[in-house]
Amino acid sequence: MRRERASPRGSLVAAAVLAFAVAAVPLAAEAKEHTIVIQKMRFGTAPAGLRVGDTIVWVNRDPVRHTATARDKSFNVDLPPNARGKTVLKRAGTIAFYCVFHPAMKGALRVAR
Repeated sequence: MRRERASPRGSLVAAAVLAFAVAAVPLAAEAKEHTIVIQKMRFGTAPAGLRVGDTIVWVNRDPVRHTATARDKSFNVDLPPNARGKTVLKRAGTIAFYCVFHPAMKGALRVAR
């Protein structure tokens, strides 16, 4: 029985087909970082396009302490004056939030999968 050797050209074609197949498979969306600024006793606008796994960076530019506290208790970020804090979004849906010290300060995050 005679054995045939694989040709270098055949190996290159196989590698190209495999590379194309891998490139065609969509990858999971990469997590992003978004910023919400607190200034003049107000939360800035919540960013559009939030997804599970994204990070919110809360920036307090006021001279007083604030929190970014989820009504569902999924996060609670304490923000002394001129401080930053982070939270990672762990679930999809609308997440209402407020400041514990200033309950009239409120907003909502709309998070997709």
